[in-house]
Amino acid sequence: MKKFRKVLDGLTTSSPAGVGGSSSCASAAGTPTAGPSPREIDVAETLTSESFQICKTVRHGFPCQPTALAFDPVQKLLAIGSRSGGVRILGRPGVDCYCQHESGAAVLQLQFLINEGALVTACADDTLHLWNLRQKRPAILHSLKFNRERITFCHLPFQSKWLYVGTERGNTHIANIESFILSGYVIMWNKAIELATKTHPGPVVHLSDSPKDEGKLLIGFESGTVVMWDLRAKKADFRIHYDEAIHSVSWHHEGKQFMCSHSDGSLTVWNLRNTARPVQVTFPHGKTQRDGRKESCKPILKVEYKMSRNSSEPFVIFSGGLSYDKASRRPTLTIMHGKAITVLEMDHPIVEFMVLCDTPYPNEVQEPYAAVVLLEKDLVVVDLTQSNFPIFENPYPMDIHESPVTCTAYFADCPPDIIPVLYSIGAKHKKTGYSHKEWPVSGGTWTLGSQTYPEIILTGHADGTIKFWDATAMTLQMLYKLKTSKVFEKPKAVEGGRGAELGEEDPYAVQMLSWCPHSRLLCVVGISANLILYRFSKHDANTNITVLEVRLQCEVEEVISPSDTENTPCLSDPSGHSPQPPPSPRSNTPDSARDSIPCLKVKDRTIRMPPGYQAELVVQLLWVDGEPPQPITSLDINSAYGLLALGNCNGLAVVDYIQRTVLLCMSTLELYGAADPFQRLTRSPRKSRQSTPDFCMRGLSNFYSDSKKRIRTSYQSLTELSDNQVSMDAERSKSPTSVPYPSSLHNDHRSQGDTLSSLRPSHYSPVFYLLDNDHVNGHCTSSSSQACAAGRARGPGGPEGPRLARRGPGRPPFRKAQSAACMEISLPVSSHAEGYASRRAMLQQLHGVSMYSHDEHHATSYCWSERAESRENSFSRSRSSSVSSIDRDTKEAVTALQFGESYGRKTDALPTPCLWVGTSLGLVLLIPMSIPTDDQERQEEPVTMAPTGTVLMLKGSVLRFGFLDLRGAVISAPYEVWRDPNAQEDPERPRKRKLVNFSPSSSQENCGEGHLAVVCSERQAVVFLMPAQVCLHVHNITEASFVLRADLVSFCNSVCLACFCANGHVMTLSLPSLRPLLDVNYLPLTDMRIARTFCFTNGGQALYLSSPTEIQRITYSQEMCDNLQDLLGELFTPIETPEAQNRGFLKGFFGGNTQTFDREELFGEAAAGKASRSLAQHIPGQAGMEGMKAAAGGAVGELARARIALDERGQRLGELEERTALLMTSAETFSKHAHELMLKCKDKKWYQF
Repeated sequence: MKKFRKVLDGLTTSSPAGVGGSSSCASAAGTPTAGPSPREIDVAETLTSESFQICKTVRHGFPCQPTALAFDPVQKLLAIGSRSGGVRILGRPGVDCYCQHESGAAVLQLQFLINEGALVTACADDTLHLWNLRQKRPAILHSLKFNRERITFCHLPFQSKWLYVGTERGNTHIANIESFILSGYVIMWNKAIELATKTHPGPVVHLSDSPKDEGKLLIGFESGTVVMWDLRAKKADFRIHYDEAIHSVSWHHEGKQFMCSHSDGSLTVWNLRNTARPVQVTFPHGKTQRDGRKESCKPILKVEYKMSRNSSEPFVIFSGGLSYDKASRRPTLTIMHGKAITVLEMDHPIVEFMVLCDTPYPNEVQEPYAAVVLLEKDLVVVDLTQSNFPIFENPYPMDIHESPVTCTAYFADCPPDIIPVLYSIGAKHKKTGYSHKEWPVSGGTWTLGSQTYPEIILTGHADGTIKFWDATAMTLQMLYKLKTSKVFEKPKAVEGGRGAELGEEDPYAVQMLSWCPHSRLLCVVGISANLILYRFSKHDANTNITVLEVRLQCEVEEVISPSDTENTPCLSDPSGHSPQPPPSPRSNTPDSARDSIPCLKVKDRTIRMPPGYQAELVVQLLWVDGEPPQPITSLDINSAYGLLALGNCNGLAVVDYIQRTVLLCMSTLELYGAADPFQRLTRSPRKSRQSTPDFCMRGLSNFYSDSKKRIRTSYQSLTELSDNQVSMDAERSKSPTSVPYPSSLHNDHRSQGDTLSSLRPSHYSPVFYLLDNDHVNGHCTSSSSQACAAGRARGPGGPEGPRLARRGPGRPPFRKAQSAACMEISLPVSSHAEGYASRRAMLQQLHGVSMYSHDEHHATSYCWSERAESRENSFSRSRSSSVSSIDRDTKEAVTALQFGESYGRKTDALPTPCLWVGTSLGLVLLIPMSIPTDDQERQEEPVTMAPTGTVLMLKGSVLRFGFLDLRGAVISAPYEVWRDPNAQEDPERPRKRKLVNFSPSSSQENCGEGHLAVVCSERQAVVFLMPAQVCLHVHNITEASFVLRADLVSFCNSVCLACFCANGHVMTLSLPSLRPLLDVNYLPLTDMRIARTFCFTNGGQALYLSSPTEIQRITYSQEMCDNLQDLLGELFTPIETPEAQNRGFLKGFFGGNTQTFDREELFGEAAAGKASRSLAQHIPGQAGMEGMKAAAGGAVGELARARIALDERGQRLGELEERTALLMTSAETFSKHAHELMLKCKDKKWYQF
């Protein structure tokens, strides 16, 4: 105990600011403090709070859960509505706008005001909205809320300002688009149907005016009734009654007949001359059975009836209508052209489709050229001008969710040559067979703008693929796709039923990414506790993949009986780096025989690798005595050193990938040596061990349940995410008589004032993996004073026996990979009562994760929260030496790793290569390394490294490291300049490694020796002065919540620390003073998807997965917010509306021309009166700041123009007065001369002239 206190005294002496939470650092959250330092560090900080403003920039990907579709044939814009109330408006590549209804109600229908720069949306909350598209950020101008009726269908005739609105009651209302006020003209359902009809016709499912006569409105009811309503006469022209329900109606352009689709899979054609019965009834996919009846078919949900000039045969395009005989049939779109019937199978259910035509006039030959098909998870455009109906290549990034996204990485200001190289490699693998015509959705305008530095986004997916995206200038285009699954052998189905079970898993899911754009090295961490190192090459190669197997298993903390608590020896062998478990009785399960085998088998033969990223090395963690390896929680790679480091909750491993050797493999406890600041209880071998394969590999598992469906539209509830058996076992393990222990950590009351923190449960991972649960590595980690019932060995006949028996050798015991796209849970973080005090509390709700964090420094007790079912019943216990050993010790994970030039010891005069290690207990360790500098020596001489015992302490799990020189500039990690490993070498001139080093001593000349180390945990940010290891600045970031993501980012020729907290706050801190610059409650953390995918990058940008299928990019830069309008595309471009075709004299003479009428005269207030105020409520819209500025600018311009016009008019009036005066004078002169002439000729005779 005396030795332990000496360690603490040394730590507090070396940290005068009291990082561990001493009285000198007991400032409130959000208050930076500074302690004395050996010298004054004078850094000129240029960033101020005025430099920051947060806003959304652009959204990429496929709209999640689409519901509606619309197209403007003149502006060439496409709009897609979604169930969450979002609207995506797409034009040419680069023109992509996202709008969101504040209510969040689903969008039922979309209607463009063709060539007017406006859009009408009908939402599920029975509200109509008018959007102004003439500005880069569209805004709502008007809204109309229906109070007594539900909206079911809307129709807006071309070049009309009157919108027809059908309701669930069967009524049809008419709204003025300009004023958004209802007309008093209403078509009631009881007037539309015959008086003899005794049943309600149902909701309105279709509205359209006749192409031949605009004064005739066709109303379709769900029951099968169709009514042609004469708007002038206010009566029905005819009524049609059909036995089957109607889903859609489509007119022939001549207006003489129309086609209906029905629920029985039939199509009916009706002629206006004879409406008694249909002219034609067809079942396109219904076969005639032997008894003469048609087989039953699925409903035809929509039909389009179009004509082409080049053919007398019409195009009939519809969705659905297949027979019920084959339930496994995929959704189809059927194209009937004459006698030819083409069925296009789709990968996903069809939500909506539209036929694109050349003309916006409904009474002209339509000339269809494409069909836009909106699927649940894709957008397909079919070329109708070619007989084989190829599809267009989609220029938008609609395939982000091709496999669920599990992690992301964002890199700004990349080397300029990396994007062309990746594009040239990826272009060789693109699909072929697309239509050669241009993409038909070509509206809007887009320019490159001023932001032209290269940006790349990486996405990891559940099927093991990695996608590289070009994100330059607010766009997103896929560059290159890498499949990590090709490194491994495919699992074989060996036992009955196992093949089907394998199909429900994702053993190759990507869990973490580390990429160096300069050296082009890529490290990929998989869910199966493996790490793959890739090198980039422009040439193909035939190579064998090197495999390194690491036995990283911690056996120090054992669960023993109370009688064995005293004087039990430690199980770890201090002489070796790899802890070996003692022999112990095994449970009679198949997993108990597994030892020293990986989860997946790497291909052991020569593999041909195409140009691009080629696998060079695979590091696999092994099973140990039936225990599966724990997921990797931290990773770092350095190309200059030729090293990579990885850590998990068991310890740390360092690999030399140049010499293909494992340099270091140690448990976390062994890293401390004598410098361990905690008193840890030794453990003896446990009597029995429970193999827990269903829980130990939960890193990305268990969230979406079906690989065939991939992304569910309805998310799993919390009860589906936890294992019922474990919940019951955890409940059984609770002690009904347990009482809190004394609060002292030692049997000395003075220890309460020490700088130790309480060890509150917490879990950390940079990309948020779920590591453990209440049974870690087979021993009980439940907070109980009795033996855990779940800790007993289960035989093969137990509840888990059959499932365990199905597993073969080498198969990891994980469930389906957890997608970042498939997590939708409620995480209240707004208050102390409802919020989560730590990351562990949040993740406990998901999986019962049992990780610990050194986070609360004002108390000295352990706190456990129970499983998700009983989080509220948490209690505290002391860590006294008399505590029963069933009260387990900590499971400390390595949560952050960083290579760099630093000082491993206080006495070091020069910086050396070091590895910084951060743990979930808030401790930081420094491991110096000795690396040969000569190329030949580096290939042969070993790299030496050993922990020095240097320990720094923070609150909460360590998240991030960063280094600054004494001027405040970032010290980047050294790297090796890329060289092609497969390029031909000159024997006379062998290539050498070219290293770029950013040493602290080289980055500053006269500023003295040393550098600043920035360490951020989930609660604190601390700046240390190295090599003195003195704390210069401390900032308590949050007390009520915790930090999820933290990064050092370059910003406006300076640097800052950007943080994203679980309560939705985005914060930035100046460096090195840690002065708060920005704190905005921007993004409430409503699901874990955001937490797993949120990442910052340089230039004041960040991104996260806003939905399972969409990436949202944001900026926290004031400069970018100001210039955002220049970076976005223009939606509306002034285009003249095409003129209507001249139909000729004969067609006009024989009644071929369309009859028009004045809708204003019929629907206006003077003729129709006002609608009832209780029927609908008008809500003025917020046009947005840009619209207000435009309106203000327009008003000023109008005033100026009016003033100029008045001046011109005054001048013209003056000229007119002068001319009038001249005319009057001339008239008087003429009158005088005429009078004189009359007097002169008055007395003359006729013959005198």
